[in-house]
Amino acid sequence: MNGVRVGKRVIGADSPVTIGWENLPQVEGGPVKRFVFTWFQPAVLFTMILFWFYAPNSIATASTAIAIGIGFKVLLLALEWVNPRYASWRLTWKELVTDLFFVGLGYTILGTVDNYIGSAVVIEAIQKSFDWDKLAWFSALPLLVQAFFILLIFDFGQYWMHRGMHNWYPLWLTHSVHHYITQLNINKGAVGNPVELFLIGLGIGGFFDFLPRAFLLAGGVGMAIGTYQHINVRFNSPRWWLFLFNTTEHHSLHHSRDFEASRSNYSGTFIFIDRIFGTCVDGEAELLGMEGGHRMTIREQMTYPFTEAWKTTKELYGKRRYGQSQDQSQTVPAE
Repeated sequence: MNGVRVGKRVIGADSPVTIGWENLPQVEGGPVKRFVFTWFQPAVLFTMILFWFYAPNSIATASTAIAIGIGFKVLLLALEWVNPRYASWRLTWKELVTDLFFVGLGYTILGTVDNYIGSAVVIEAIQKSFDWDKLAWFSALPLLVQAFFILLIFDFGQYWMHRGMHNWYPLWLTHSVHHYITQLNINKGAVGNPVELFLIGLGIGGFFDFLPRAFLLAGGVGMAIGTYQHINVRFNSPRWWLFLFNTTEHHSLHHSRDFEASRSNYSGTFIFIDRIFGTCVDGEAELLGMEGGHRMTIREQMTYPFTEAWKTTKELYGKRRYGQSQDQSQTVPAE
């Protein structure tokens, strides 16, 4: 397999991928279906902006945001059956139960841990220790600008955390579990080792005095953009959407069995961050996973980073001891 040269790299040498916007398959069907699946994403985005901008305070609450998020995922789950991107990604009961296990983990145990040692707690402790005042001037910015900064600050940090997970072995051990998924579905973003899920959620937005409504607006916009990364739906996304935002197409390449493709598209929301740092690859892939598509069990997903770390430690210790014994055997005793 020769692959395709993208910049200085060859993409697709290990596993088949599709490179380039012009080569992406299009939604098939009548004009109504093509219209819906072309403008669905922008319509949801602008609806979220208008709702969180103009909704009265009695409605603009965190509970409303949670309800909208759950309802939106249910809608996308239905779209996966109406217009799947790949038949091989169709959700099975086994996949659904596994996904829901990790979703429940995120809402319970991980949520509790985050309340005690998450980024918000750490930021509050730092501010109290050094008696820092928050940067209050941020609250004077337009609401939409504040929401954009919240998303950009978090996504910029997530980009470097994610990229670090692919380039530093200890972090890779925690993140590698997520790369053993063999299909993209609506809840696959929740699947991974708990250590990795905690680390990828850290951010520094709490240092800035953004308005509460700005955080709700940022959450709505982030939902309307980032939810599509792990989804089995074929869209005719507009070119400007593909240029600005990380899509299913981009993220499927990141999960490809091709090594070089998997080392691209690290951002969570704004793919233009990858474009700035030269890690963006436009295209998509159907064959996902690692080790030829090996699907991990829940037990493997929970223990893999620790068992692999133990194996690696033993191998390194064994090689060191072997090297020392070799050196000793080659030493000639002094006469």
